[in-house]
Amino acid sequence: MIGIFDSGFGGLSVLKHFLYCLPKYGYIYLGDNARAPYGNKSQDVIYNYTKEAIDFLFFHKCKLIIVACNTASSQALRKIQKEYLPRAYPGKRVLGVVRPMAEAIASTEDIYKVGVIGTRATIESNVYKIELIKLKPGLEIFQKSTPLLVPLVEEGCINENETKMIIHKYLQPLKEKKIQSLILGCTHYPFLLDNIKKIIGSKCQVHDPGEIIVKSLKKYLSRHPELGIKKAPDQELEFFTTDDIVKFRKTGEIFLKQKIRKLEKIKL
Repeated sequence: MIGIFDSGFGGLSVLKHFLYCLPKYGYIYLGDNARAPYGNKSQDVIYNYTKEAIDFLFFHKCKLIIVACNTASSQALRKIQKEYLPRAYPGKRVLGVVRPMAEAIASTEDIYKVGVIGTRATIESNVYKIELIKLKPGLEIFQKSTPLLVPLVEEGCINENETKMIIHKYLQPLKEKKIQSLILGCTHYPFLLDNIKKIIGSKCQVHDPGEIIVKSLKKYLSRHPELGIKKAPDQELEFFTTDDIVKFRKTGEIFLKQKIRKLEKIKL
């Protein structure tokens, strides 16, 4: 089983691509909706929440975990990988979503000005700026914290006029910088992708992070057969949330565009 963890619904934008491109694997999705958003919390709190999620998913027999949350990836992943896994789960793997995105953008020719939007914690960590400069030192990077977008997605407010106005206000400073590519530094944001593309304009490329992350996972699985993650004739798919089941199923089915059958409320 492959575990996917997010602070809420955002990771479904990644899982959607996994189910389409890697359909023969088993997945467990954990959304910590009760404590979302993570972006306005301290690094210690985010680390502890992430550790609790990882414990839960490994207890449920996951052999690999994708932290499909940019905030958790930027604030907790490195410490999890360097300190917690060797002590608590030697041989287990936990991957994030920042590095694949940075590699994809840095490898694109004729891109010199890049914008990044994300939660306050992700932007203040400078994680994308650090990774992008490592990979392509000449890049100009402009970052913008967009803290209202996660709550809007969590509430299912995707196409409301108020949401479009907020997106426009957030993106205007980046448009003025004439950025050529915009990184959606939060897995909640692809659910706003159509509106973001319209507002930022056709001269700026905007990738769906899920498309990039699934390609990265596919390569990773082929390189690491020792993890023992095998295909199966029938796909196993389970969902867990720390909040209301009815709301998770209703909103999650809209985002995934398919039925959610196995769903359980848990407390971390």
